[in-house]
Order: sequence, then C-alpha cells, then structure tokens
Amino acid sequence: MYEAPKDGENVVNLTNFHTSHSFSAVAQVEAYWEGLRQDKLLPKRSDIDPRGIEAALEYAFILERVAPGVARMRIAGSHLSDLMGMEVRGMPITAFLSTDSRRRFSDTLEELFATPAVGTLALRNETGAVEGRMILLPLKSDMGDVTRMLGCFVTKGDIGADPGRFNIEDIKIRTISVAQTAFQPAPQAPTADAPQAPRPTLQRTATGARTVPYLRLVKSDS
Repeated sequence: MYEAPKDGENVVNLTNFHTSHSFSAVAQVEAYWEGLRQDKLLPKRSDIDPRGIEAALEYAFILERVAPGVARMRIAGSHLSDLMGMEVRGMPITAFLSTDSRRRFSDTLEELFATPAVGTLALRNETGAVEGRMILLPLKSDMGDVTRMLGCFVTKGDIGADPGRFNIEDIKIRTISVAQTAFQPAPQAPTADAPQAPRPTLQRTATGARTVPYLRLVKSDS
C-alpha cells in the first residue's frame, strides 16, 4: 500500500533518475568490448555473450556490413524497436537518421570498419526533444574479416509516439591499437663494488696485426 511521504523526507522520481543516468549503458558496453579485446586488436562476433551486457541489453545491437557504408541490424534491443515503433532487425542502421545525416554516418561507418576504430556519436532528434548517444565497436567475423559491429544506442527524453529521425551533432573517432610490449629498462652500468666480466685478451698474428679471438676469454691466474 502506498504511503505519502512524511515531512522532511526526500522524494525521488525514479523515472527521471533512470533517464538522467541512461547514458551509462554506452560506457558499460564499451567496457565489456574492451574486456573481450584485452591485448588483441579486436574481439570476434562469436565472443559476444549477452549475459556480459545484461544491464544494457535493451540498448545494444549487432551490425553486419553488407556493402560499403551500409550495415544492417542482425540483433537489436527492445529500446531500438521502441524508437521506431516496429521490429528493427534486418533494417539498415541509417533508418534512425535524418536524410541530411545519413551520408555522414555511412562515411563514418566505413572508416570504422576499415581502420578499424571506435566511433561515438552525439545525436538529437529533429524536434530537439530527444538526445541520443551511440557507440560503434568493430568486431571480427569468424572468417577474420572486420564486418561486424557491436553497438549501443541510448536516448534521453520523451520519445513519444514518433521520436522522428536523429541528426548527428558530433562524432568522435578513436583509433584502436594493440597493447605495447611491456617496457624493458635499459641495462645499468656496473657500480664500483660490482664484479666486472673479464675482457677478451688481444693476440698478435704472424703479420703483427692485433685480433680479438671470437667468443674467447683468457683468464689470468694472478
């Protein structure tokens, strides 16, 4: 049974709390992808386990590149279907974008596949009422080519019955690199107290030229 709050008690609107913190799903999906990648260039599509991003699953999707600059959604969370008001699996990812933004998105998508690189997009719908964040994380197929992508698309604001298409406000691209080999410190010069390795002894040939015996050390008994 609901009880009205007493004087002095704080009331938290859980709906607003969820909305204002919803972009955290983007960071969760990126952290999961980085965890799979470790010291490899890219994880594989087969490495993705939905249980690893369970808290962000409704915002996540998997893309497959089908042509230059064109990728279709093979898997999509419920939030993406809510945005479109229909099932979105099989649709091109550009279906979420305004006509003016589609070419820019396609060019970015192709760059992310080819480099490869991570892309983060700031979006806003055509009415200006809904803000969005999208991250695109390339994956290798089981054949080893970069034709898959893990993504996350989160919006903040009342999507209503028809949120409209989204315009791109900003794109950030981060090139992926394999972790560098652990740093090896340069050898230190021996101290005065440290024993020094014996030096090779110079020998004279019959012609009088001095040579250093190959890999030969002469030890003095004195």
